[in-house]
Amino acid sequence: MQDRIALGLQAQFEKHDIVFWYDAERSFRNSFEAVSIPGVEKVEIANNEFGVKHRILREAAPKQKFLLYREGPEPDQLENWLLDVQLANGVFRMDQVSNWLSELGLGVGFSDLVRKHEEFFGAARRIEQLKRLLRSDDTANSLRLKMLAVCTNADPTFDTVVESLLAEHAEKKDDRLRLISRVALDEFVWEQMGRHYGYRAKDPSIPDFAIELFKSCYAFGVGSDARLSSEALVFFRRWKNNRNTAETFETLSAEYEEALAIPADLAKRDFRTLMELDYFREIDREIIRNLVREVGAQTLPYADVVSWLRQRRQSHWYKEFADLYQALSHAADFLQSVSQATLNMESLSDGARRYAQSWFRIDQIYRQFVFHMQRSAQASLMGDLFERIENLYVNTYLLKLNNRWQEHIDAADRWEAPPIMRQREFYASQVAPYRRKDLKLCVVVSDAMRYEVGEELLGRIRSLDRYDAEIEPALASIPSYTQLGMASLLPNNEIRIAGDDTGVVLVDGASSQGLVNRRKILESGRAGDRVAALKAEEVMAMKGDEARTLLRDHDVVYIYHNRIDAAGDKMVSEERVFEAVEDSLDELVKLVKKLTAANASNLLLTADHGFIYQHRPIEESDFSGAEVSGDTVLFKDRRFVLGKGFVAQSGLRKFEPAALGLEGDVEVLIPKSIGRLRLKGSGSRYVHGGASLQEVIIPVLKINKKRQSDLSAVEVDIVASSNKTITSAQISVLFYQSTPVTEKAQPRRLRAGIYSGSGELISDSHDLLFDFPSENPREREMPVRFLLSKKADEFNGQEVVLRLEEQHAGTSHFKEYRSMRYLLRRSFTSDFDF
Repeated sequence: MQDRIALGLQAQFEKHDIVFWYDAERSFRNSFEAVSIPGVEKVEIANNEFGVKHRILREAAPKQKFLLYREGPEPDQLENWLLDVQLANGVFRMDQVSNWLSELGLGVGFSDLVRKHEEFFGAARRIEQLKRLLRSDDTANSLRLKMLAVCTNADPTFDTVVESLLAEHAEKKDDRLRLISRVALDEFVWEQMGRHYGYRAKDPSIPDFAIELFKSCYAFGVGSDARLSSEALVFFRRWKNNRNTAETFETLSAEYEEALAIPADLAKRDFRTLMELDYFREIDREIIRNLVREVGAQTLPYADVVSWLRQRRQSHWYKEFADLYQALSHAADFLQSVSQATLNMESLSDGARRYAQSWFRIDQIYRQFVFHMQRSAQASLMGDLFERIENLYVNTYLLKLNNRWQEHIDAADRWEAPPIMRQREFYASQVAPYRRKDLKLCVVVSDAMRYEVGEELLGRIRSLDRYDAEIEPALASIPSYTQLGMASLLPNNEIRIAGDDTGVVLVDGASSQGLVNRRKILESGRAGDRVAALKAEEVMAMKGDEARTLLRDHDVVYIYHNRIDAAGDKMVSEERVFEAVEDSLDELVKLVKKLTAANASNLLLTADHGFIYQHRPIEESDFSGAEVSGDTVLFKDRRFVLGKGFVAQSGLRKFEPAALGLEGDVEVLIPKSIGRLRLKGSGSRYVHGGASLQEVIIPVLKINKKRQSDLSAVEVDIVASSNKTITSAQISVLFYQSTPVTEKAQPRRLRAGIYSGSGELISDSHDLLFDFPSENPREREMPVRFLLSKKADEFNGQEVVLRLEEQHAGTSHFKEYRSMRYLLRRSFTSDFDF
């Protein structure tokens, strides 16, 4: 007890020089006599008021402190001759309420509040928590709010208190709410609910408030009347977008979606009016269902679809539906690209050039569409759209393009398309120049990485800091199968296909089958070269020192990667070939990083061949009806036949070895265009070996790493309006991304909000991603609507700041990126004006 009295008195003397102690029950004289506080003189009041007054005001040294003790109750004010001194200083009280006031450093004016909520102060832990939140300028309401914060384990703002109660409700608990009622703060809660959000009910409850919150905010979004105020919508948006409260929002959203009959209501609305809303999962589902139908029917302007899909990336549920949204984006892109494609060519050279310049994009978009459609696992939903895209891809693009390409193949005497490099020239034109300069080199060969995959890999590598790369097309050897493609990438004087049923390819008389044989052939490239040939997984399994030793001890290192062909060439896995492409891209980026980390300065990356893939099972018309006829059939695959003495057939193109740049006497038959030969036990959707553009235009990437960083983020501006005055509860602002996103000019993510001069957020907050790739400036604009909170009313007539902030990498800290000042001048005739 004595220690508590001493601590209470010390707290009073931290704020006052003179402290009065009235011992109303005459039970603390011993405590008064025992207490000793350095620098404090004890004086007893006992009918000596004038003497005491003279002592403390006239005789006392400057800054001398006094404890004035009076045994008995405090006198009435009219009879208290020391009242003026008392009012200017402090009073120490030892009843329970006074103890609490003293411990918290609160004045006597809070006595009634403390008595009303006595239950709250009965727990020492709550008092300690409250003490840490108190400020000298606290009012009764701010004190109650901080008491609520303690009860709900929240920050001392009403929004966070409500968030805490909503989280408890989502967990089907009510411990915090029962505590609030027990400490008599429930009346205050509902009073504040009305003041902040316009929530008033005969029997208020958190479940009732929660469902009304969703109902009103949805009503705001669709232009209907709402029971709650605009401040509720501001709160709702902040709560929904807060990562820490996302789980609560999602739980309650799912619960109320059915209770409020949201699916039925959405079905009656035009999906175009829903693009800004994301309060329920069903909103995303409804938008997606409509977009799937409309995109497939091509009834929507392409620009609108692109804009809407970009807008939906801000949806709370975007990650859940990301594959569907991306499939839709690629579908719209595909339909637009096919409709604009002109598939004419004048020669093999012209066809190869045009494919590498633009046509490859259609294969790339088709692959990305199928990949995301598969990963979405929504086959029924996407069925009609897929059928349309598949039909266009196969009949309007793939077949038509390769039929025209085939015309030039039929007319050609030799398999070449100058100035595009022939695959068998790879070592002489790409590898040898490095060795003539005594530069070491790594060559990565990715099996079946067709040109469009290589072009996507180019973008991924260029987007890495300090990495640069360039790409050029090469013309693969035909037939475009692995043994011949791999052989063509080695140093060679002559290449021939073995005259037996193995399909093995000989380079200068030696078999090129397997890593050991390829390493021996590589040794012939330049006398004295130290060479290595190994699998990509072997390199990835190496420790850093082992990888550095590998590159230090060898001049030329060939690394073979096989993910795409390994999946596509098996009937059981061919339908997952686009998934294998995605895995390959990830693996090759990691491989490139590993090699450069091991001091590889020069990197080439290429492929043995490409492939054709149609996701739908192959129809009868896609198989060639031609019968292979000849003296000897040595080897037969789905897209080529090897043999001797072949008889020309209308559906097959016959090649003599010399026309293909091969030695020997093994002839080649290739089904024309994209036709397939029947082969028992083999898949038919993924094929290669023929001469289609997709099979024979392969990428050659040159990769290097720079010493200095070469990445930057795009710049974003706030487009200034002539009117810098905010006169309503909302303001629309236009943001502009100054340059397109490229591999080296990367996207920028910013947080936007309107703040008071003192730095308080007075609007909803938006997370914005600026990643527009368009060259058209109008397509790099982003309009954003801000809703002002009730807090903004406190700053009416003052200057406020629209602030764009950027998160410091790896931290939770945000720094200002751009800002613009506005004058807030609102009338208060309406809470909401749309």
